[in-house]
Amino acid sequence: MGISNAELPVYRMTIAGQAVDAAKTMPVVNPANGEAFALAPDAGTEELDAAVAAAQAAYPAWRALPSAERRALIVKAAERIEQHAKELGALFTREQGRPFAYAKQEIYGAAYWLRAMAAIEIPVEIAEDSEARRIEVYHEPLGVVCAIVPWNFPVMLAAWKIGPALVAGNTMVLKPSPFTPLCMLRIAELLRDVLPPGVLNVICGGDALGPLMTAHAGFAKISFTGSTATGKRVMEAAARDLKRLTLELGGNDAAIVLPDVDVDAVAEALFFGAFYNSAQVCIATKRLYIHDSIYDAVRDRLHAIAQRARVGDGMDKETQFGPLQNAPQYRRVKQLIEETKAAGHVVLEGAAVPEQGYFLPLTLVDNPPDDARVVVEEAFGPVLPLLRYHSIDEVIARANASEYGLAGAVWSADIGQAIEVAKRLETGTVWINQNLQTTPQAPLAGHKHSGVGVENGLPGLLEFTQPKTLYIPKKAGYKLGF
Repeated sequence: MGISNAELPVYRMTIAGQAVDAAKTMPVVNPANGEAFALAPDAGTEELDAAVAAAQAAYPAWRALPSAERRALIVKAAERIEQHAKELGALFTREQGRPFAYAKQEIYGAAYWLRAMAAIEIPVEIAEDSEARRIEVYHEPLGVVCAIVPWNFPVMLAAWKIGPALVAGNTMVLKPSPFTPLCMLRIAELLRDVLPPGVLNVICGGDALGPLMTAHAGFAKISFTGSTATGKRVMEAAARDLKRLTLELGGNDAAIVLPDVDVDAVAEALFFGAFYNSAQVCIATKRLYIHDSIYDAVRDRLHAIAQRARVGDGMDKETQFGPLQNAPQYRRVKQLIEETKAAGHVVLEGAAVPEQGYFLPLTLVDNPPDDARVVVEEAFGPVLPLLRYHSIDEVIARANASEYGLAGAVWSADIGQAIEVAKRLETGTVWINQNLQTTPQAPLAGHKHSGVGVENGLPGLLEFTQPKTLYIPKKAGYKLGF
């Protein structure tokens, strides 16, 4: 017999630096076995209003704090997270499903991101410095930021929002996914004595809470990562009172393998660039275009890797790939694979997977037509279409024939040729002979339906500010007009 909800540990929110409960709770499920192992608060309007009020109250003092002091506190927050990396990694694996070694990487990566963002200074730009005048452009904080984080990278993507928002002088109310709330609830608890009360408030709730947040008049900006469909609804809500927006949305990312590659040398990287985190990565390869002359060789190498891959519980040291994170996503991807089989497309499955939990085999689809659902839609799960092509112009046109434009990759022994191909792809990021690389120093921006705005780098930091331009005369007297 399993334990009842009444016996499960209950996590708490952080509002104004204090532990806060909600009137209701919701179960958090381990995707490796489908069983609830903890309870999280299911917040509503009352808790949201309290969190926004706390962030508003904290904003004037946090904004007034010298930038160096704000950044030093964010570095302390990073240090506190690192000190608890093992604990947080184990909790991450239980709620998200990713193997423990990779879970710890995300915890350390989030701390690194905070530290790196704290090292970026916001410049004062000089637009003009003439005999008559000096024009200075400052970048001021916006106020209270609403941050909504998805379940696939619940800690790293929170750090992508927390770091720049707080460095710029804003305060925040952050909502993790209801599928993966626990790590961020625990991190907020760990930071209660690091950050001033109200600077970072973390609340959580079910599907009703997100729309309440995006419609709340107390927010100056929304930073959202999630699906394109939900991003459009967020944008509609933000338009009512002209909230600033950053939206990092879906991708159907194409990778192109040119005929001159060493197949044996690139096969592992191609595979993990598609299937890392059980393919639940916005910037993972979702369509793999392979030149006809090497198509069979690449397909066979990838299938061999899939057949020997270890899929299972993330707490097993031998596991390389965990489950789908939640039951709805599991059902969607399973239905996609079944529909692909029913359409008569050739499906190449990897190793057997556990029967309990939200597991699916790592699956390749052998050269389906371009209009197949498995090609057109972002699966966001372990199924990858392999697509033959014959010429550069042809493959670039096919890769660009998508409403998405988040990331892509080009693989070639000729770096110069790869760069020329990369320049023609309609996407915000392109890797050459690599995959899934991001850094706090470089911007990530989606084209087309893959997003609005920028994350990371100085451009991402400036997304959490608004410019103020000062015209300063150098001579006595007043001047009107041009």
